[in-house]
Amino acid sequence: MGAKLKVAGWVALGAMAGALTTMQLQANARSSLSPLPLEELQQLAAVFGMVKSDYVEPVDEKKLINDAISGMVAGLDPHSQFFDKKSFKEFREGTTGKFVGVGIEIGMEDGLVKIVSPIEGSPAFRAGLKSGDLISKIDDTFVKGLSLDQAVKRMRGEPNTKVSLTIFRKSESRSFPVTIVREEIKVQSVRAKMVEPGYAWIRVSQFQDRTVDDFAKKLEELYKQDPNIKGLVLDLRNDPGGLLEGAVAISSAFLPRDVEVVSTNGQIADSKASFKANPDYYLRRGGNDPLRRLPAALKTVPLVVLVNEGSASASEIVAGALQDHHRAVVMGAQTFGKGSVQTVRQLSPETALKITTARYYTPSGRSIQAKGIVPDIALDETAEGNVFAALRMREADLEKHLGNGPEEKDEAREKAREEARAKLEAEFAKKNEPPKPLPEFGSGEDFPLLQAMNQLKGKPVAVSKTATERKAEAKPSE
Repeated sequence: MGAKLKVAGWVALGAMAGALTTMQLQANARSSLSPLPLEELQQLAAVFGMVKSDYVEPVDEKKLINDAISGMVAGLDPHSQFFDKKSFKEFREGTTGKFVGVGIEIGMEDGLVKIVSPIEGSPAFRAGLKSGDLISKIDDTFVKGLSLDQAVKRMRGEPNTKVSLTIFRKSESRSFPVTIVREEIKVQSVRAKMVEPGYAWIRVSQFQDRTVDDFAKKLEELYKQDPNIKGLVLDLRNDPGGLLEGAVAISSAFLPRDVEVVSTNGQIADSKASFKANPDYYLRRGGNDPLRRLPAALKTVPLVVLVNEGSASASEIVAGALQDHHRAVVMGAQTFGKGSVQTVRQLSPETALKITTARYYTPSGRSIQAKGIVPDIALDETAEGNVFAALRMREADLEKHLGNGPEEKDEAREKAREEARAKLEAEFAKKNEPPKPLPEFGSGEDFPLLQAMNQLKGKPVAVSKTATERKAEAKPSE
């Protein structure tokens, strides 16, 4: 693989945006605005028959039909998708925050899987694996040469099955094997800590079923540690989105009751809606409001929201709502620009259709589709400047993305991106290794977090000297 592909693939590991999803997991009767195109359907049936009878070898009928549906939906936009049995199971795991595995948050370092953090109470946690440990081998397969996704799939499996990991612990300069029994893991999508007395940090990495409950619990813990918090940082960097209800709830934690958080608009009546800071708009299937126990001070505590190019969808809703209502200072980099809503409609017990049904709009009426949220204060990734920012994928880079008006493509950004790519590739070729990863979010070396703390304290902030606002980009002509 060439250096260009290695750099591009490595940077894109966390770049894809999750769907802003509303769940309608029931069978839906067909409603049509126009008669079926019979001639085209006859052609489809004719092709199906020819493939069945004339193809060089027998083909599976169900696979043919599934592939036809997948192709039809894939031609719409990057976020519409047909879920077969396997992909629907994976999607549901992603939204519930549950999966079967060993229980580690991971990244890549030197071609190996790096354990960012073992999930508390998980098999990996009980086995004594630590942050910074490197996984060099999964069962009989060496990790070198695997993508992060391939490594994840090898570590997941069925409950009560075993997986053998070879661990290299740099702090002890030794390798050792660990055999772990897989079990169901509940992903922790919220982390929090007191950065220093009076100032707290809370990070949401994805909007899942459990996120709002976990968010409320973490905030309660922070306020127990310090009932007089003077400033709070809400970290949404690299948060790819998730469930719409979660975005509305977390926005509601900081906003006055009943103000608008987000509105949606599309072709069907159900897609035209306004969501407000009220439990009626984010509670699902009844139940108690997890935000009801939070202190009233949360509505007025000085707040900074950190975002970057990987902040997408639901995280953009939160940033946009808090920005439009002047509730928070948004800092970081212009966000991904995924301003569309996907609805999941179940087709059978094991298959479903995820289809784009609406655009969403911030309280001031902004559509951020293919543009993103522009921060109030632009920050670089490090004190020395940006490393990977120009390389990260965004909505406007995706083929067949929905447009947002007649604007021309941002040629300046494309040029900057190619220059940044060339620079990284040159460094890669010279050292024969990827550029050094950025510090972990929330660590003492986290430059944007340090600037957010300066903002809360009224100290000078190291504003980016190179960031320029990216324009919305229209869907390219086909």
